[in-house]
Amino acid sequence: MSQLTLYGARGWGSAITEVMLTLAGEEYDFVDVVGFDKPGSARETLQALNPQAQVPTLVLPDGSVMSESAAIALWLLDRHPHLAPRTFTPERARFQRLMIWLVATVYPTFTYADYPERWVPGDGATFVENILQSRREMWLWLEQETETAWLAGEEMTLVDCWLVVMVTWRPGRNWFEVNTPTLATIAANVRTRPELRNILELNGLASS
Repeated sequence: MSQLTLYGARGWGSAITEVMLTLAGEEYDFVDVVGFDKPGSARETLQALNPQAQVPTLVLPDGSVMSESAAIALWLLDRHPHLAPRTFTPERARFQRLMIWLVATVYPTFTYADYPERWVPGDGATFVENILQSRREMWLWLEQETETAWLAGEEMTLVDCWLVVMVTWRPGRNWFEVNTPTLATIAANVRTRPELRNILELNGLASS
């Protein structure tokens, strides 16, 4: 195996990893497993590598398997340390804090709201609305906390790759533009990066 192989679904969480890999200049093969969240061949293909059937699932050149976008980001930083602020700086601490906050606090709300039947009986409408409101409050907090050109300082880092994808999910890009203009601007600036244009288009994330 000569390079990386990413199993994912365009526009899903694996899009974050695609943006990170592309920003780092890493070549990879993409295996589309759209439909992995339901019984079928795509799920079986993914489970053969990752029994939890998650995207992203990344197969490394030595054949070992990685999952979890934050873990993949840390692996990339070992190879491309310039994609995070310098160590032992306030910016690095903020980078680490926000990366874990995004994956541990914000990201799970999408699983809860997208699959309410897994968590509550009935139609789950109230549960979903409570989750969506909580998520909006999380983004408003981040807006208040962000006073720099990018999420972790004055240079783009891997943590901005989460934002450019997640602003397209509920509550949606229009909500961000109205309620969190700083975050919307950062995401828009990511979309202007020429090296990311193609991968953003493939994932339906480019500017309209």
